[in-house]
Amino acid sequence: MILSELRDYVRQQRRVSLKDIALHFNVEADAIRGMLTKWVNKGNVRKLSQESSCGTSCCKCDPAMTELYEWIDNSR
Repeated sequence: MILSELRDYVRQQRRVSLKDIALHFNVEADAIRGMLTKWVNKGNVRKLSQESSCGTSCCKCDPAMTELYEWIDNSR
């Protein structure tokens, strides 16, 4: 996977979790997070503020995997 593929996927999904990106590309979440940082720094993607968990009270979800990222449309 290259950065442009990641960009295109996030742009198409508009809002997507780190877990979904990692599953889609079959890549470790930490590697994806590093690549997302490139797009965050360019102002094309933002990390959304995260709840303490996935929204349930079971506390079984890895909080890192519930990270949400959103494409920012800068064409306006």
